[in-house]
Amino acid sequence: MAMTGRQVALLTGRSSHSGVLDALNRLSTQGLVDRVELNRASLFSLNRDHLAAPAVIALAGLRTELVARIRAEIAAWAIAPIHASLFGSTARGDGDTRSDIDLFVVRPAYVLEDDGCWRAQLDGLAARIERWTGNRASISEAAEPEISRLRSDPPPIVDELRSDAILLGGQTLTGLLAEN
Repeated sequence: MAMTGRQVALLTGRSSHSGVLDALNRLSTQGLVDRVELNRASLFSLNRDHLAAPAVIALAGLRTELVARIRAEIAAWAIAPIHASLFGSTARGDGDTRSDIDLFVVRPAYVLEDDGCWRAQLDGLAARIERWTGNRASISEAAEPEISRLRSDPPPIVDELRSDAILLGGQTLTGLLAEN
């Protein structure tokens, strides 16, 4: 699908249209991007015949792959969470190499905070996320009984979760935060 430089800039979340256009022009010169002049605009598309195209496609799917891996890890846990979601810059797609991978996990009421199995699951997931991405996992954890407080006196994290959370396992955030 061909796009203008402005459309690509909006899609990537970059504010500098001219910087995106410069990059697209360089990639066009190298043959990775096709450029078609149309009236006063240029349309750009990936040259899927280019040797580097499969690598570009793979890189474009990294967030989808990360979400799939985390979901698979959580699905295999011996103690299932009431809820688990990805939020923050990774969920929005605007993170970088310095960004934490933010997770919100709700522990079942019957599981103590220092339960060995529960801690091993969280620590293991955090280690795998860092291994997969090079970024540190930041896991915000709440116990199931704390959810009523999140409903009545929500901290700022709740607004962020509501705006960009990606469900990884358990009950949906909407269902979790709904009044009973």
